[in-house]
Amino acid sequence: MAAELKLSHTAALILQAVHMGDGYGFSVMERTGLPSGTVYPAMRRLERDGLVRSQWERQAIADAGQRPPRKYYKLTQAGQATLEASQRRYPLLAKLVAEEAGQS
Repeated sequence: MAAELKLSHTAALILQAVHMGDGYGFSVMERTGLPSGTVYPAMRRLERDGLVRSQWERQAIADAGQRPPRKYYKLTQAGQATLEASQRRYPLLAKLVAEEAGQS
């Protein structure tokens, strides 16, 4: 089912960013150029749909970095399959996400 799910371009960009190693919300925003009001609701929908899973980092790690804990996202198996389908649907997806990173 998930592999056949057709994502919006925005959701596909976010999946691509997570796949590229941008595992928390702010890094996804930097990679894609999307605002927080777009990224965080989309991440919640992707998690609800079983395409990503999240885990809070340990408080000790956040304390060592003198910042609040980050919520890290990782693609699920269904998310990986959906990303691959999206890459076929949006052939320039990986390039667009990589170019956004270069403009930051």
